[in-house]
Amino acid sequence: MSESPSSPDQPLETVWFIEATYAPDAAETRVPFRARHLARARALKAAGVIVEVGAFTDVSASILLIRAASEAEALEVCRGDVYMQHGVWVELRARPFGRVRSLEEAGLAGS
Repeated sequence: MSESPSSPDQPLETVWFIEATYAPDAAETRVPFRARHLARARALKAAGVIVEVGAFTDVSASILLIRAASEAEALEVCRGDVYMQHGVWVELRARPFGRVRSLEEAGLAGS
């Protein structure tokens, strides 16, 4: 995928698909950190860094779509999260992901 996040005329935007695996006891250990974690996620989404975020309902992992120039930068966003710092997340995996832009984002609206 050679499309760049800074090329609005491309139909695909390369973002980073991050799977953040939870510790086995995460349902309990995340409680004191959850408010800070969610506030940070909302702020990063409002800033356009996080495209989408959520978690599997079985509390096995979170999934994040992150705009970043590199895998290292995307992982650094996750490492800055209180969940990673306090062992709620125990593993991060990153893969480049081709996100389909909306017609407006791709500059194709009305074409």
